[in-house]
Amino acid sequence: MAVRVVVAEDEAIVRLDLKEILEEEGYEVVGETGRGDEAVTLVREHNPDLAILDIKMPGLDGLAAAREIAGERRAAVLILTAFSQRDLIKPFQKSELLPAIEVALGRFAELKALDSQTKSLEEQLEIRKIVDRAKGLLMDRHGMTESDAFSFVQKTAMHERETMKTIAQRVLDGDLQP
Repeated sequence: MAVRVVVAEDEAIVRLDLKEILEEEGYEVVGETGRGDEAVTLVREHNPDLAILDIKMPGLDGLAAAREIAGERRAAVLILTAFSQRDLIKPFQKSELLPAIEVALGRFAELKALDSQTKSLEEQLEIRKIVDRAKGLLMDRHGMTESDAFSFVQKTAMHERETMKTIAQRVLDGDLQP
């Protein structure tokens, strides 16, 4: 599947050259604009893999647009600074553009993976806190050992086909007792 790209460059001729290079290399340009604020909107609408932004644009400069796009984890971002010098576009710039795109896509994939891992760890910590509180309550109110309290939560979750977090919360809410 082709990498989907939004291109934001305020010089139309440069934008067309960039689009042509990308399409020749198998990328799919799903949106293009000459304004930074429109670039953010296009990224939100089309959910591309990559946003290529010129640094100087009306509406919102490339850096501000990049901050919004990257902050929302919407797409990889590549900021172009030398594209305003038309003579650098072909063929020289193409040799630097393609590796830069691959690096941007790779870093974005790593960032999304880290985000996902962080959310997973935060969720695990939240579950552990709730289960620990439920174990403490079972130990205090029902004289159970820590092992028995944990076993109660675990076995009840399996028996009722619920998560341990749900069962622990029910214990804490007083809706479930051994």
